[in-house]
Order: sequence, then C-alpha cells, then structure tokens
Amino acid sequence: MSYLSPNLTNLIAAVKKASQSLTRDFSEIEKLQSSVKDYRTFVINGYNKAERTLKTELARLRPNFVFAEDGKPHPQGGYFVISALSGMNNFIHAIPYLTMSVAMCENDTTLAAVIYNPISDELFFAEKGMGAYKEGFRSHERLRVSSRKELSESVVFTEPAHRAENHAEDSILYNKLASSTGAVRMLGDSNLSLAYVAAGKADAFVAKGQQENDLTAGIMLVKEAGGYVFDINQKDIRTEDLSAVIASGNIIAVNANLNNKVYDLLNR
Repeated sequence: MSYLSPNLTNLIAAVKKASQSLTRDFSEIEKLQSSVKDYRTFVINGYNKAERTLKTELARLRPNFVFAEDGKPHPQGGYFVISALSGMNNFIHAIPYLTMSVAMCENDTTLAAVIYNPISDELFFAEKGMGAYKEGFRSHERLRVSSRKELSESVVFTEPAHRAENHAEDSILYNKLASSTGAVRMLGDSNLSLAYVAAGKADAFVAKGQQENDLTAGIMLVKEAGGYVFDINQKDIRTEDLSAVIASGNIIAVNANLNNKVYDLLNR
C-alpha cells in the first residue's frame, strides 16, 4: 500500500507527534524507579501530557468530532476513541510493550484506526474496506491473520479484566486456554495483542472485561486482516456484533480456521 488516504496520513502524524513525549519519558523510567520514590507521579504526568497533545492534534484535524468516553453511550456523528497509553503497567516498569491508539468513528462504524508502539517504532493501521497494514520504510506490509488450524499448535493472547470482581473468571478462562492451546501469553496491552493477531504473530486474543479504548482500534485491524471478532458469551457466532463486543469487553478475536474451536472451548 504505497498510497495513504488523507485520513490515515493525518491520524498517523497526530499519533507520532503525541507519542514523542512517551518515548522520552520511557527512557527515564528505569533510573526513576531506583532513585525517585514518587516515580508513579512522573508516569501519570507523562500520560496526561501525551493525551493532551493527542487530543489537540486530533481536534485540529476534525474540529466537529468529539472524544468517546469509556462506559458511556457513543455520541452521534463523528467521534474518536483514543488511548494515549495502553499498557500503563508495562510503561511503569520500562517493559517495551505499550501503545498509543486512535480509532476514527462515525455512528458506531470505525472508519480508520492506528496503533503505534513508540518504543519499538511499530505502527499498524487500517481503513474500512482497505485492509490492514504495518508501516515499512519503503513499502507497507499487508497484514493477514494466521492460517493455523489446530488449537494445540496455536498461540493465544489474553489479558486480565479491568474490574477486580472478574478475576475469578479470568482464572477459569486462562485454565481453559492453557489446557487446549499451544501457549497462552499476556503482553499487558490489549490493542497491541490485537495488532499482533492481525499480523499473524498470534492466532487469537481472548479476554473478558476489557475497556473500549483498548479494543476499538485493534478490532478494526483484525477485521481488515481477515479475522473474526465475537463476544465470548454470544449464543450464535454466524454473525458478528462488534458493538456488543465493545460494550461488554468480552472478546474473541481469531483467525477463520480456529473461530469455532476457540468459541466451543470457552463455552463448553
């Protein structure tokens, strides 16, 4: 994909500009952990700065768009779903699995999405109906979900729920996955996990109780890369309902060959 639409060009520029401060702050984290007691304040301040910059840049691009708030009904018309820093605990401990993400939406339809890891300089993006890609120096790499067919050979990412009352369910979910798949991994960043599923690095992402801003951009990447996305608890997976997945935070994102197998594993 040598051509980027104005929407994607502008979203990518906004994300890269806003993430510059995160990159600088990340390089200081290890020293701060050993020399400054209140390093968490430093992290929060860094997050707030990145979020302000991101919102300012996006507001310049689309002055009529608003910013969706997690747990609240979507506004009518155009809006952004953003995460200035997904993978906060990784950032705090100088673990380089973290992202900034933006989904540009209109009336519950995601039009474009960008996920960027400023530490590894990995940038993933997608536009509705145009496929998903990873940024390259000379040309962009088309993303495709994996074609793996056997659960016993698959790698599945998961994340704990954001709400403490769901941790018992997390254990049940993890044990089911660990008993039947090749490996279960936690990156500490749901959007990055979804980007890696879209890139075929993992075969599925399964989690409960995730937040909207940690899912929306990644879901679009998986869909545009040929994957399927379902609510863990939905009764019929012949039709996807992405709005229900985002509302519940209970997600299965998987390649076409494993979708029924993963769903059956979790619902038996």
